[in-house]
Amino acid sequence: MEEMNTEIMCIRLGNVHVISITSPEIAVEFLKKQDAVFSSRPAVLSADITSRGYRTAVLSPLGEQWKKMRRVVVSDVLSTERHRWLQGKRAEEADHLVRFVYNQSMDSTTGGVVNVRVVAQHFCGNVIRKMIFGKRFFGNGKRDGGPGVEEEEHMSALFTILAYLYAFSPSDYFPFLRGHVDLDGHEKILRTATASVAKYQDPEIDQRIRQWKEGIKTEQEDLLDVLSGLKEKDGSPFLSPEEIKAQIVELMLAAVDNPSNAVEWALAEMINQPATLERATEELDRVVGKERLVQESDLSQLNYIKSCLRESFRLHPIAPFNVPHVSIIDTTIAGYFIPKGSHVLLSRPGLGRNVRVWDEPLQYRPERHLKEDGSTVVLADPDLKMLSFSIGRRGCPAVNLGSSITVMLMARLLQGFSWDVPPTVSKIDLNESAGDLFLAEPLNAKVLPRLAESVYHQL
Repeated sequence: MEEMNTEIMCIRLGNVHVISITSPEIAVEFLKKQDAVFSSRPAVLSADITSRGYRTAVLSPLGEQWKKMRRVVVSDVLSTERHRWLQGKRAEEADHLVRFVYNQSMDSTTGGVVNVRVVAQHFCGNVIRKMIFGKRFFGNGKRDGGPGVEEEEHMSALFTILAYLYAFSPSDYFPFLRGHVDLDGHEKILRTATASVAKYQDPEIDQRIRQWKEGIKTEQEDLLDVLSGLKEKDGSPFLSPEEIKAQIVELMLAAVDNPSNAVEWALAEMINQPATLERATEELDRVVGKERLVQESDLSQLNYIKSCLRESFRLHPIAPFNVPHVSIIDTTIAGYFIPKGSHVLLSRPGLGRNVRVWDEPLQYRPERHLKEDGSTVVLADPDLKMLSFSIGRRGCPAVNLGSSITVMLMARLLQGFSWDVPPTVSKIDLNESAGDLFLAEPLNAKVLPRLAESVYHQL
């Protein structure tokens, strides 16, 4: 698209028109002005496998099942009231994060060098597991507070699913291939990964449903209790066990990738820009101080840290595209005819690195997101000049939760610790991976506690 100097492009694959967009103005037409027209999802093998036959809110095509699950997720799982109800569980995991990194900083065998990718991904996994299942670990974890083999396998399987979900597969565009031959091996990989996730999650879900049915459990304590307790008017379960299992997989997937990637990239960029890192920690010292740890109630005041994260979302998105949208009727966008059934993809790098929109788009400059009037910085962008969280009726229903996880992770890491390059290198390598948009190598950084010992010991 850059070579052709265009911000909208159509490629025909089989009988499907696949449309890619890098223009914020055109993207807004798709997802705001005509979002009802583009409110379906493509029927592709990866989404079918992941959602257990389209039983979920995000991956299901338009229809009654999508409406049912969307209503459950928005009203019963991710509502503002539910977010407040679960704040204590998120706070526990924020404390555990500091405890885990502190233990690593004291580890003489590593010299205090921390794998930030592991820390970030497992914090996100711990938070959503605690919110859903009421537990941090499926096993016992490690003595230093790190993930055990169970959590490592669980997290690896989740990221494998994310890597292959909506990845290009010929059978999605030439349906006669499906069921006959797994040309690219995607089906086998996805079925193995989903089975690995199910191995840990499904027994927990089955046991909880049984506890409610038998009256062993009577009080809601987490989201699994909420989903298990939803009832029809006649008192029968509103959700089947398969719907609960499928939706929980989707919630897990949505929670672990975007926040962890944004924080890893942001910290990598900031270590290479000491002045940026210093400004962020100065903001924390000013707003929170050094006598207590930052809490969710402080996050609204951390505009510079949120600007650092917005810049990470803009410059280093987690995936090349958003989840695809499908047009349900013929329509016209920006003067272009869009046939019914077209797959619409917004290019995350195309929007965030658009030279027409952003000055020096390949430079990491958090200051570009600060408001002149000092008003609150938010991570989402309704104008789609960058794509952190999608918008419209198929927009991300977990913006509040995703923002809280992301900002808290960044704030606790910066407040609790000083970060620097490892002894063996002079600066962090910021090359992207050849196969995706992650850092080519996980961020390893030297870490030192920066608060009084008493702050860590009280954890």
